[in-house]
Parts: sequence; C-alpha cells; structure tokens
Amino acid sequence: MSKERAQRRAERERAAAVLAAARAAEAERQERRDARVRAVTSRLPKPPKRPTGLLAQRRRRQNGALFAGLLAFNVLAWIFFGEWEIRLAAFVVSVLAAPVFHTMLFRRS
Repeated sequence: MSKERAQRRAERERAAAVLAAARAAEAERQERRDARVRAVTSRLPKPPKRPTGLLAQRRRRQNGALFAGLLAFNVLAWIFFGEWEIRLAAFVVSVLAAPVFHTMLFRRS
C-alpha cells in the first residue's frame, strides 16, 4: 500500500514539475515579448495627454454635436444640389458659420 502511495505521489510531483516548467517557459516568453514591446514603444512619440474632467467632457460633447450637425447639413446639400458650386458654397458657409453656431447653441449662462 505505501509503495502505491509513494508511486502516485511521485507521479503527481512529476506532473506538477512538468506544469511548473511549462508555466516558467510561458512566463519567459511573455517577458521577452514585453521587452520587445517596450523597446519598440520607447522609440515612438508619446501621444499628448487629453484633458479630463467635466468641462473637457462637455466641450467634447458640444464640439461633437456641432460637427454632426454641420456634417448632416453638408450631406443634405450634397444630396439635394447637383452643382459643384452650390456644394462648395455650402461647405464654405458651414465652416465660416461654425463658430457662430457654436456660440448660439452652447452659450454659457
């Protein structure tokens, strides 16, 4: 009986050793991969920090809404008017009127 238990324990230990070796090899591969990624990304320029907070979030939402409205206006102008001059004029008017629309729509009170 004790020989049987010793044999089973030895098999469990061998299986655990194989599993530990596999984990160690995987950890080593992951460490090499992380080192390669760090080497490449350290040479790349860092993206600028984006402002966070409620005011920045509100400004992004307002600018997105304004951009969506002007894009919709230009798409409608593109669909309904066939002449290139009118399409170009609609684009120029939307670009020039964007600050005015922003002031009118999102006025601080």
